[in-house]
Amino acid sequence: MKRPVTTDPKGESRWTSANTSALVRKKQSRETASYITGFVDGEGSFLVSFNRRSGLKTGIEVRPSFSLSQHKRNLSILQSIKNFFRCGGIRFDRHDQTYKYEVRSLGDLWNKIIPHFKTIPLKTSKAKDFELFKEVCSLMRANRHRSKAGLEKILRIAYSMNNIGARKYKLSDLLKIVTR
Repeated sequence: MKRPVTTDPKGESRWTSANTSALVRKKQSRETASYITGFVDGEGSFLVSFNRRSGLKTGIEVRPSFSLSQHKRNLSILQSIKNFFRCGGIRFDRHDQTYKYEVRSLGDLWNKIIPHFKTIPLKTSKAKDFELFKEVCSLMRANRHRSKAGLEKILRIAYSMNNIGARKYKLSDLLKIVTR
Protein backbone atom coordinates (compact mmCIF):
# COMPACT_ATOMS: atom_id res chain seq x y z
CA MET A 1 0.00 0.00 0.00
CA LYS A 2 1.36 3.42 -0.94
CA ARG A 3 1.60 6.14 1.61
CA PRO A 4 -0.15 9.38 0.74
CA VAL A 5 3.01 11.43 1.21
CA THR A 6 6.56 10.26 0.59
CA THR A 7 9.93 11.82 1.32
CA ASP A 8 12.38 12.02 -1.54
CA PRO A 9 16.14 11.64 -1.05
CA LYS A 10 16.51 15.38 -0.35
CA GLY A 11 14.02 15.06 2.53
CA GLU A 12 11.22 16.95 0.79
CA SER A 13 7.63 15.70 1.01
CA ARG A 14 5.65 15.05 -2.15
CA TRP A 15 2.25 13.60 -3.05
CA THR A 16 2.05 10.17 -4.62
CA SER A 17 0.01 9.63 -7.77
CA ALA A 18 -2.52 7.53 -5.83
CA ASN A 19 -3.23 10.43 -3.50
CA THR A 20 -3.49 12.89 -6.39
CA SER A 21 -6.06 10.66 -8.11
CA ALA A 22 -8.13 10.49 -4.92
CA LEU A 23 -8.09 14.30 -4.65
CA VAL A 24 -9.20 14.67 -8.27
CA ARG A 25 -12.08 12.20 -7.74
CA LYS A 26 -13.16 14.03 -4.58
CA LYS A 27 -13.11 17.39 -6.39
CA GLN A 28 -15.11 15.96 -9.32
CA SER A 29 -17.63 14.45 -6.92
CA ARG A 30 -18.05 17.80 -5.14
CA GLU A 31 -18.48 19.57 -8.48
CA THR A 32 -21.11 17.02 -9.55
CA ALA A 33 -22.95 17.41 -6.24
CA SER A 34 -22.94 21.21 -6.61
CA TYR A 35 -24.16 20.92 -10.21
CA ILE A 36 -27.04 18.69 -9.08
CA THR A 37 -28.07 21.16 -6.38
CA GLY A 38 -28.08 23.98 -8.94
CA PHE A 39 -30.04 21.87 -11.41
CA VAL A 40 -32.63 21.01 -8.75
CA ASP A 41 -32.85 24.70 -7.77
CA GLY A 42 -34.09 25.40 -11.29
CA GLU A 43 -35.88 22.21 -12.27
CA GLY A 44 -36.65 20.14 -9.16
CA SER A 45 -39.64 19.74 -6.92
CA PHE A 46 -40.24 18.72 -3.32
CA LEU A 47 -43.85 17.65 -2.98
CA VAL A 48 -46.10 16.09 -0.38
CA SER A 49 -49.25 14.63 -1.91
CA PHE A 50 -52.20 12.88 -0.31
CA ASN A 51 -54.56 10.07 -1.25
CA ARG A 52 -57.74 8.96 0.46
CA ARG A 53 -57.31 5.47 1.88
CA SER A 54 -60.28 4.06 3.75
CA GLY A 55 -58.13 1.21 5.10
CA LEU A 56 -55.92 3.61 7.06
CA LYS A 57 -56.84 4.74 10.56
CA THR A 58 -56.59 8.40 9.53
CA GLY A 59 -58.21 7.83 6.13
CA ILE A 60 -55.38 9.64 4.33
CA GLU A 61 -52.07 8.40 2.90
CA VAL A 62 -49.12 10.83 2.96
CA ARG A 63 -46.78 10.62 -0.03
CA PRO A 64 -43.61 12.74 0.02
CA SER A 65 -41.58 12.82 -3.19
CA PHE A 66 -38.60 14.51 -4.78
CA SER A 67 -38.71 14.83 -8.56
CA LEU A 68 -37.11 16.33 -11.65
CA SER A 69 -38.75 16.51 -15.09
CA GLN A 70 -36.99 16.86 -18.42
CA HIS A 71 -37.70 16.57 -22.13
CA LYS A 72 -36.49 13.29 -23.67
CA ARG A 73 -33.45 15.07 -25.16
CA ASN A 74 -32.18 15.50 -21.57
CA LEU A 75 -32.93 11.98 -20.34
CA SER A 76 -29.19 11.32 -19.83
CA ILE A 77 -29.07 14.09 -17.18
CA LEU A 78 -31.83 12.35 -15.21
CA GLN A 79 -30.00 9.04 -15.52
CA SER A 80 -26.81 10.66 -14.20
CA ILE A 81 -28.67 12.14 -11.25
CA LYS A 82 -30.32 8.78 -10.51
CA ASN A 83 -26.86 7.17 -10.57
CA PHE A 84 -25.49 9.87 -8.28
CA PHE A 85 -28.18 9.34 -5.63
CA ARG A 86 -28.41 5.56 -6.20
CA CYS A 87 -32.15 5.52 -5.62
CA GLY A 88 -35.47 6.40 -7.22
CA GLY A 89 -36.76 5.70 -10.69
CA ILE A 90 -37.29 7.33 -14.06
CA ARG A 91 -40.60 7.13 -15.87
CA PHE A 92 -42.21 8.71 -18.91
CA ASP A 93 -45.15 11.01 -18.22
CA ARG A 94 -47.59 10.92 -21.14
CA HIS A 95 -49.49 13.91 -19.74
CA ASP A 96 -46.71 16.41 -20.45
CA GLN A 97 -44.43 14.22 -22.62
CA THR A 98 -41.46 14.41 -20.26
CA TYR A 99 -39.32 12.00 -18.31
CA LYS A 100 -39.48 12.22 -14.53
CA TYR A 101 -36.89 11.15 -12.02
CA GLU A 102 -38.68 10.48 -8.72
CA VAL A 103 -37.70 9.36 -5.25
CA ARG A 104 -40.67 8.34 -3.07
CA SER A 105 -39.16 5.99 -0.51
CA LEU A 106 -39.10 7.70 2.87
CA GLY A 107 -35.87 5.86 3.69
CA ASP A 108 -34.16 7.09 0.51
CA LEU A 109 -35.51 10.61 0.97
CA TRP A 110 -34.22 10.71 4.55
CA ASN A 111 -30.88 8.94 4.00
CA LYS A 112 -29.84 10.17 0.55
CA ILE A 113 -31.82 13.16 -0.76
CA ILE A 114 -32.19 15.26 2.40
CA PRO A 115 -28.53 14.89 3.52
CA HIS A 116 -27.38 16.01 0.06
CA PHE A 117 -29.33 19.28 0.26
CA LYS A 118 -28.30 19.84 3.88
CA THR A 119 -24.66 19.57 2.78
CA ILE A 120 -25.00 21.59 -0.44
CA PRO A 121 -27.99 23.88 0.17
CA LEU A 122 -30.42 25.21 -2.39
CA LYS A 123 -30.13 28.96 -3.03
CA THR A 124 -33.51 29.95 -4.45
CA SER A 125 -36.97 30.11 -2.89
CA LYS A 126 -36.98 26.31 -3.29
CA ALA A 127 -34.86 26.20 -0.11
CA LYS A 128 -37.98 27.09 1.91
CA ASP A 129 -39.93 24.24 0.34
CA PHE A 130 -37.04 21.89 1.08
CA GLU A 131 -37.08 22.86 4.78
CA LEU A 132 -40.84 22.22 4.97
CA PHE A 133 -40.41 18.95 3.06
CA LYS A 134 -37.66 17.89 5.48
CA GLU A 135 -39.99 18.67 8.41
CA VAL A 136 -42.76 16.49 6.92
CA CYS A 137 -40.31 13.61 6.39
CA SER A 138 -39.09 13.98 9.98
CA LEU A 139 -42.66 13.83 11.27
CA MET A 140 -43.31 10.74 9.17
CA ARG A 141 -40.18 9.01 10.47
CA ALA A 142 -41.60 9.60 13.96
CA ASN A 143 -44.91 8.03 12.77
CA ARG A 144 -46.77 11.28 13.38
CA HIS A 145 -48.70 10.81 10.11
CA ARG A 146 -50.52 7.92 11.81
CA SER A 147 -52.23 10.18 14.36
CA LYS A 148 -54.92 12.75 13.66
CA ALA A 149 -52.98 15.60 15.29
CA GLY A 150 -49.78 14.69 13.45
CA LEU A 151 -51.54 14.31 10.12
CA GLU A 152 -53.26 17.66 10.54
CA LYS A 153 -49.85 19.28 11.15
CA ILE A 154 -48.41 17.56 8.06
CA LEU A 155 -51.37 18.70 5.94
CA ARG A 156 -50.92 22.33 7.01
CA ILE A 157 -47.17 22.22 6.33
CA ALA A 158 -47.62 20.58 2.92
CA TYR A 159 -50.28 23.05 1.80
CA SER A 160 -48.01 25.96 2.79
CA MET A 161 -45.41 24.77 0.28
CA ASN A 162 -45.21 26.50 -3.09
CA ASN A 163 -46.64 23.73 -5.27
CA ILE A 164 -47.45 25.23 -8.64
CA GLY A 165 -49.50 22.28 -9.89
CA ALA A 166 -53.13 21.78 -9.03
CA ARG A 167 -53.82 19.62 -5.99
CA LYS A 168 -56.21 16.70 -6.16
CA TYR A 169 -57.89 17.65 -2.86
CA LYS A 170 -58.56 20.93 -1.11
CA LEU A 171 -56.97 21.32 2.31
CA SER A 172 -60.40 21.89 3.88
CA ASP A 173 -61.69 18.58 2.47
CA LEU A 174 -58.74 16.63 3.87
CA LEU A 175 -59.03 18.34 7.26
CA LYS A 176 -62.69 17.25 7.41
CA ILE A 177 -61.60 13.63 6.96
CA VAL A 178 -58.96 13.94 9.69
CA THR A 179 -61.21 15.65 12.24
CA ARG A 180 -64.26 13.41 11.83
